[in-house]
Amino acid sequence: MNVRLIRASGVALLLFSLNGCAQNQTFSPAPGGEEVSITVKVPQNLAADPMRVMYRSEKCPIKRSGANWSTYEEDGYLSTTVLPQQQGRSDMYEVKLPINGAGKCQWQLSNVTFGVTYNNTTHFGENVRGGPGGGIIVMFDQRLPQQRSAFQPPIEVNGDVLIRKDYYPWINEQFIGKHEKVAWLVGAGEIYLYYRAPRARQVVFEPLLYADHVVYSVGPKVHKKGNRNQYTYSDGSVVMGGSDPSFKKLQAIRLGQPQ
Repeated sequence: MNVRLIRASGVALLLFSLNGCAQNQTFSPAPGGEEVSITVKVPQNLAADPMRVMYRSEKCPIKRSGANWSTYEEDGYLSTTVLPQQQGRSDMYEVKLPINGAGKCQWQLSNVTFGVTYNNTTHFGENVRGGPGGGIIVMFDQRLPQQRSAFQPPIEVNGDVLIRKDYYPWINEQFIGKHEKVAWLVGAGEIYLYYRAPRARQVVFEPLLYADHVVYSVGPKVHKKGNRNQYTYSDGSVVMGGSDPSFKKLQAIRLGQPQ
């Protein structure tokens, strides 16, 4: 598949074709056609992730093999990755995507996966790499997205989408298997938050990063009954056990609420 990006006024415009794919049908959105704008406001030390874009087509199905040598058809699809473009010198990064890819296949925008992750981790010490968290998936049809963690029912939105969510830094040090330190983002959910917004023409994601409320965790060094993860929160409290920090506790600490 060939992909071209044309940048106009700092916005990435998506143009690509299916050369080499089974359908070999051109993706050719009409000039001036409907678009959806996806904008991410990027906090300090984070970066906007590349956006993974999926289009689907009922007119150009793909044949699949099923059980007992049977075959079936499913909607054709194509996917690509687009880098959001910084708007001037601001902290806003944007991509504009055509809703309808036109051509014989009449490609329709299905879903987009995007978000933020740590780009600069030097203030956490040496050898800390950026990890997951802070992900968003917006679906523009009724199909499931190709990228899923523990899939939750999507939030249904009738119109444009404004996502403003709280996040906290989590520095996770593990020893078993491989010694590493990873800077995660902890939010109110799994790695991804899911939205379904078939009528949206503008999607804005504003993650609110509370950088001063870091939670540190240290995993056990050996597999042994009773060994557990240890979490140290920004108020000095220590919690033993669990697979990830408590978002409710982080919120309570920041807001000065009872825990």
